Amino acid sequence: MQLRYAFRLYPDAAQQAALARAFGCARVVFNDAVHAREDARKAGQPFPTAGQLSRKLITEAKRTAERSWRGEVCAVVLQQSLRDAEKAYRNFFASLKGTRKGPKVGAPRLKSRKDTRQSIRFTANARWSISDSGRLSLPKIGAVKAKWSRTLPATPTSVTVIKDAAGRFFASFVIETDPAADQARMPETDRIIGIDLGLTHFAVLSDGTKIDSPRFLRRAEKKLKKTQRELSRKQKGSRNRAKARLKVARAHAEVGDARREFHHQLSTKLITENQGIAVEDLSVAGLARTRLAKSVHDAGWSSFVNMLEYKAARYGRTLVKIGRFTPTSQTCSTCGAVDGPKPLGVREWTCTACGTVHDRDTNAAINIKTAAGLAVSACGAPVRPGAIPAQREETGSHGLPAGNRAA
Repeated sequence: MQLRYAFRLYPDAAQQAALARAFGCARVVFNDAVHAREDARKAGQPFPTAGQLSRKLITEAKRTAERSWRGEVCAVVLQQSLRDAEKAYRNFFASLKGTRKGPKVGAPRLKSRKDTRQSIRFTANARWSISDSGRLSLPKIGAVKAKWSRTLPATPTSVTVIKDAAGRFFASFVIETDPAADQARMPETDRIIGIDLGLTHFAVLSDGTKIDSPRFLRRAEKKLKKTQRELSRKQKGSRNRAKARLKVARAHAEVGDARREFHHQLSTKLITENQGIAVEDLSVAGLARTRLAKSVHDAGWSSFVNMLEYKAARYGRTLVKIGRFTPTSQTCSTCGAVDGPKPLGVREWTCTACGTVHDRDTNAAINIKTAAGLAVSACGAPVRPGAIPAQREETGSHGLPAGNRAA
């Protein structure tokens, strides 16, 4: 299984300038590759191959006066940028043919220097390394200070340096983990749980436990309004506007980080304590078009369910998604009678068939667990999950390098 490990980087002023040059060169090479292929398409000629683009846009371009500055950065960064362009075209053509899963993707677009997120990738050929003092040594950039919050489970072969909208730098490693070793670390249990996701409570479990919704965005709205108001008053193109934009981005980053941390802690707790988990396959995209859009986005249900999915596959747990049209809120969990739809304001109701008084959310969680069939089929049963792709698709770090580079 492939997992992504990200660590915060703290480059100094000179290293930030070197990274900015690398980001710019990678962006220009990507745009030149898109231009070359678009020109070939308009002329009715076959697309240039990756080797032809590499020779023309990197090797020969360095010898010209207009593109000589490409020699100031590591050549591996430019080669990986060409690979990204080629992968974007492959995804586009596969989407046109219908062989690619997921939503349709369009043709590759040109990158802008104003893009809030920029990245470059170093493979093993770049000879990057992690020093004994914990610094990340990158070619033509230097030894960058890093904050290692945890130990890497394996030796990576590539590293992606990312700069986000808030101006923070991260080193991202995609590592191949051993599923058998991960499952051996997780203690076995026979507990089964059903989860009903909501807005009043983020999650209600079938055992009656209710987990309040932190509402990170709602709690930060006052600060966000202030920073966005200050941004709107700044003159476009000025340095003060750039500083104000950075403040807005940092405020939003704090909200996103807090939400992500909450999702990780809760999903890990549920995976550790339960062998089988049942959730409802909600239509988040549809709910995000209603008047509840801000609250739905603030809850982040899709991100939470995705975490449950890959953690269940990693640690040998069972995760079952039931259909979104299953009448979990209309069915009595005691006798099975369907009592019909109810307004959202009704939080408790009495079954007309057996007279049982139900809490709406707890009853729905029990019905989700029952509909998934976990009570019959998944008690302690081991699972052999398939490969789970790394979050935020990245290339590299599949297997171990030949050298003694240890993380």
